[in-house]
Amino acid sequence: MADFYQTGVLATLHRLGGRLLESMEKDLCEFRRVQPIALVLPALYSEFTGSAMSGILEEISRVPYLSQVVVTLGKAEAHEFAEARRRVAGVHPDVRVIWNNGPRIQKIYRDLEAGGLAVGSDGKGRSCWLAYGYVLAGGRSKIIALHDCDIVNYSREMLARLCYPVADIRIDFAFSKGYYARVSDRMYGRATRLLVTPLVRSLERVVGFHPFLVYLDSFRYPLAGEMCMYADMARINRIPGDWGLEIGVLSEVYRNFALKRLCQVDIADNYEHKHQSLADDPQRGLLRMTVDIAKTLFRTLAAEGVLLSEGLFRTLRAQYIRTAEDTIVNYHADAVLNGLAFDRHSEEEAVHAFAHGLRLAAESYLADPLGAPLIPNWNRVVAAVPDIFARLGEAVDADNA
Repeated sequence: MADFYQTGVLATLHRLGGRLLESMEKDLCEFRRVQPIALVLPALYSEFTGSAMSGILEEISRVPYLSQVVVTLGKAEAHEFAEARRRVAGVHPDVRVIWNNGPRIQKIYRDLEAGGLAVGSDGKGRSCWLAYGYVLAGGRSKIIALHDCDIVNYSREMLARLCYPVADIRIDFAFSKGYYARVSDRMYGRATRLLVTPLVRSLERVVGFHPFLVYLDSFRYPLAGEMCMYADMARINRIPGDWGLEIGVLSEVYRNFALKRLCQVDIADNYEHKHQSLADDPQRGLLRMTVDIAKTLFRTLAAEGVLLSEGLFRTLRAQYIRTAEDTIVNYHADAVLNGLAFDRHSEEEAVHAFAHGLRLAAESYLADPLGAPLIPNWNRVVAAVPDIFARLGEAVDADNA
């Protein structure tokens, strides 16, 4: 049974009681009259060939309250884009697929770069950013929800619970972040359990008290890809284009909005999606994720006025390893009590792989503290290119004609 304990500085909305999905969806249909909701789905074409996507699309086709659905497709050839369009047809009366690799969208990217607006490299961050722009361009939705497309046990209840706190004006949240347990016969979620939480708590010890670290430590699943926000938030937030997307979004939300307008919501009893490999290559798998997450976190702290030096990073790495190893002891006890499989050796290997990634991230930060610029927010883009929304809308609609 879920608890009702409030931790940290964020409102935590739990799974309490047995409220029926139909009751939530009925309310959301009422809220839609003044708070229309767009759903953005960042996807690779490879996800259309897996088992998860068909179940997700089937569930979304039964959602009654969405105003539009936008699939932002990365790394797809022309025939793959056409197949993706075929697969999503009928999911919603207003569904569009953004072909990020297509010539029309690529021209927009080139024109923005030529105008001095760095929109980053191809990746999830840029794909989401462009989808937000398309939703803003249409002006039909006041709320944007986002979730990943590799959720094996997807249910439309996840979406309803994610959207409800933002859509219901009686409780007045501008942003909700999903959280959940990633457990089957064992615990998953290594990047959150063994990297982000021990790293944030190590930073609290090494750097000292800082409100941003307290805020970040309040999230139960900071790397969750599920979030819902007012469309105006998508207009003013900048985001990184790499694997630091989730931490980057939380950083911008912290900078631009009062904490009382933010919440996290329990969206599922359990959650199953693909698992990243612990590759030695810093350009892929969990090691790449570690480097990008840590760089985003370091640069956010620097922007908050925290001085990060080579000596601090050496201390931080030692503190992180100790904190993460102590955390493993706790997870092992939790697994034993609940009869879960627990590979102590692989958990220790993950910690040392993450520590290696932290060293690489620190070296990258010290060599270039500013790093690649965040993707500019849409207010800046519109100021520089006043007709960008019209061009973006025409490009997407022409691709989908």
